[in-house]
Amino acid sequence: MRSDIKEGKTFTDYELPNHKGEKKKLSEIQGKDPMALMLARGGYCPKEDLQHQWMSAMQRELEVGYCKFVTISTDSQLESLEWRTRLGAHWPFLSDEERKIQKELEIKEYTDPKHDPMIPHTIILEPGLKIYKVYNGYWYWGRPTPEELRQDFREISKKVRPDWDLSDPKVKEQWENGNESFFYPYEE
Repeated sequence: MRSDIKEGKTFTDYELPNHKGEKKKLSEIQGKDPMALMLARGGYCPKEDLQHQWMSAMQRELEVGYCKFVTISTDSQLESLEWRTRLGAHWPFLSDEERKIQKELEIKEYTDPKHDPMIPHTIILEPGLKIYKVYNGYWYWGRPTPEELRQDFREISKKVRPDWDLSDPKVKEQWENGNESFFYPYEE
């Protein structure tokens, strides 16, 4: 992984085709929410598939917790769509068949010349694509567990949600003054 991909830096706002073939920017997908970005080998890998199975089980938590998942793999659009469908996943799967991200981030998995995948990483992003944490998932145990994701999302949410603590008198004052833009969902 390139040395500048670390906590506190801003991740590149890549634009790639999703599972439907529509070009999507990461910032467009993220909006104002915390997001876990999975740079994945692809649906052929049993480690990826298992990680994505438990992520699929977390989908409802992310929806009610106002967080996002996005997967980027070197799979084709069709392979991405099939993998997403098989998992019952509802988040975007982006296709990087050209291996632009693999090359730019220097994460070519040279131990698998047949598939030529990326070294798997999970990058936790604060709003604005700000890097909060990077997990190297070449080995399965390097990937974040559901509990680690919950903790990361909790810490980011506490940091970026001005209405996190309703018992704070300053937060209550915002409500009483009619400043509803202070509360989620925040106005643009």
